[in-house]
Amino acid sequence: MDSATAAAVALDRGFELHALSFRYGQRHAAELEAARRVAERLGARRHVVLEIDLRAFGGSALTGDLEVPKDTPLERIGSGIPATYVPARNTIFLSFALGWAETLEATDIFLGANALDYSGYPDCRPEYIEAFERMANLATRAGVEGRRLRIHTPLILLSKAEIVRLGTRLGVDYGLTWSCYDPTPEGTPCGRCEACILRSKGFREAGLEDPARCRTP
Repeated sequence: MDSATAAAVALDRGFELHALSFRYGQRHAAELEAARRVAERLGARRHVVLEIDLRAFGGSALTGDLEVPKDTPLERIGSGIPATYVPARNTIFLSFALGWAETLEATDIFLGANALDYSGYPDCRPEYIEAFERMANLATRAGVEGRRLRIHTPLILLSKAEIVRLGTRLGVDYGLTWSCYDPTPEGTPCGRCEACILRSKGFREAGLEDPARCRTP
């Protein structure tokens, strides 16, 4: 949901879209199929799916044997780092995006990170993004040669409701998107993990129906 909205913002600002997704050993492939649908709908010039199996390290409910937290009260979401945190995931993802950007001679990377209605991941905070951008400009040929690289996080200080309203205004089809961490055996959103709870909260507060029907019971 956030990635689709960030991509729509990039298009709205006049950028050509090259989409990057990862098969990193996560519990399910539903988000990758959703990413394919979204990239196609948004007219991405190319959509690359990279394979990096983080199950070799574990340490997360998304890549190991830990249970995905369910039914967390809204007031407690974000109060600590949950079991669904994947160690250094955004650093890994951004590093690959940075490498691809250099080969494309692109200077702008968009990321759907959000630090307001989120689960407390340390690599979604503005200070982290700022630090990565500084590193990117120190560690790349583009940066050294004066082609400043920018990491855009247009959603980072928005509530989920504000994200839903923004995406709706930009024509994002949220029926194509996926948020759930732990789908049911039937392949539907569980409605109980923190991602489902926050998504449901966003649509409810925006006064809109979720076309993907990721609702809490």
